[in-house]
Amino acid sequence: MREIIDNANNIVWSDALVYLCLATGVYFTFRFGVPQIRYLKEMVKLLFSGGSSSKGISSFQAFSLAISGRVGTGNIAGVATAIAMGGPGAVFWMWVIAFLGSSSAIVEATLGQMYKEVKDGQYRGGPAFYIQKGLRSKVFAWTFAIVTIVSTGFLLPGVQSNSIALASTASFGISGQVIGFILAALLGIIIIGGVRRISRVAEFVVPFMAGAYILMALVIIAMNFQKIPEVLSLIVRSALQMDAAFGGIVGMAISWGVKRGIYSNEAGQGTAPHAAAAAEVSHPVKQGLVQGFSVYVDTLFVCTATAFMILFTGQYNVAHPDGGFIVENLPNVQAGPEFTQYAVAHHFPLIGGVFVALALFFFAFTTIMAYYYIAETNVSFIAGKYKGTVLIWILRILILISVYIGCVTTAEAAWTLGDIGVGLMAWLNLIAILLLHKKVLVVFKDYTTQRKENRDPIFDNTKYNFPNMDIWNKDSTANTK
Repeated sequence: MREIIDNANNIVWSDALVYLCLATGVYFTFRFGVPQIRYLKEMVKLLFSGGSSSKGISSFQAFSLAISGRVGTGNIAGVATAIAMGGPGAVFWMWVIAFLGSSSAIVEATLGQMYKEVKDGQYRGGPAFYIQKGLRSKVFAWTFAIVTIVSTGFLLPGVQSNSIALASTASFGISGQVIGFILAALLGIIIIGGVRRISRVAEFVVPFMAGAYILMALVIIAMNFQKIPEVLSLIVRSALQMDAAFGGIVGMAISWGVKRGIYSNEAGQGTAPHAAAAAEVSHPVKQGLVQGFSVYVDTLFVCTATAFMILFTGQYNVAHPDGGFIVENLPNVQAGPEFTQYAVAHHFPLIGGVFVALALFFFAFTTIMAYYYIAETNVSFIAGKYKGTVLIWILRILILISVYIGCVTTAEAAWTLGDIGVGLMAWLNLIAILLLHKKVLVVFKDYTTQRKENRDPIFDNTKYNFPNMDIWNKDSTANTK
């Protein structure tokens, strides 16, 4: 069984997917005029503008919901595994895919807004919706929806809960079984409350957890500021085959940097458009830009903070592709959250491990909440005009089981299954947004034109008559904020 899973992962995450992710990011970056730089100020401004309604959540709540999905195990354990398998150079390629991926995130989130709909009194949207409405392919849309339900409802939650269990066991000595029961109980209470309860929890927890973690990282970086040039040089040289020790694993650095970068920031994967579609905004591009900024927060802030802490303190191992280690500073320690725990404990022995365990708990738990919302949205899509109450309860039971199983399984198995889920979603979504991006160009031009006229952009689809975007027609009562 393990061999089958490994073979499936190798097929999904072949070099073709790595290069597709990079090429798509490059294409959108230039096709849309480097929006991740030109509209950076606008991204921050939009983050705190507007409000919620009876149908939709605010831009900041949608941002928090998306960040709760992005900022998770990938920022602590994912960075560690990228370094362990690809060396310090993997961090460089995480930066590259974050910068390029921000443009992909803008496109997919804008599409999520363009083709959203009102169901059960709230906005729903995501790749399955824009594939069916924009590409008019029910088979393609259902394929994405089913893959996403399986991935976010069963494969990916186990990665998050596994990392929580490993960190909690190392710091508090609590068994995986106990952690599994606690996580399942807490998650059950929150997800039963639906998207509004999930977004409220995320809105409160995300700024707190990210702020505390980054503050700790800044303290450690300040304590090691003299090492910054050395570490930056190591990262760049390792990434570009200029370092003797890591020159032979540049391919691994690219592969693992892109893989873990996408796992962490989810740009192009197709998860963030679900949260983006839930927002109440007056123009689709507004939420697209907000979601583009969330990629920066995830990778350029949080992932970089983790990488610097690990590399400053030397608390890491780097595996050799042929067996053994290129670097082995932590004998008998598997790649994962323990790298980060050792790094923080290097400077703060009394609280280091506990702090990382708590940060990881909040990071990973809010990510599981976001996964549930994404899976529920796709169940709603499949249910169509029916409420799908039975299917949603089956989903709730499955995700709680997945969370428990993740706590008692091995880290390697959990990550492999998670990677398969991420890869399958990325393949389908990247193809979809490449096919639909010309419509986004039209909407993006509409936004920039109104901005040049010093107007607060309001999208009116009656000017363009895009099919299946009735919610944006001028006579619609939606999106008036």
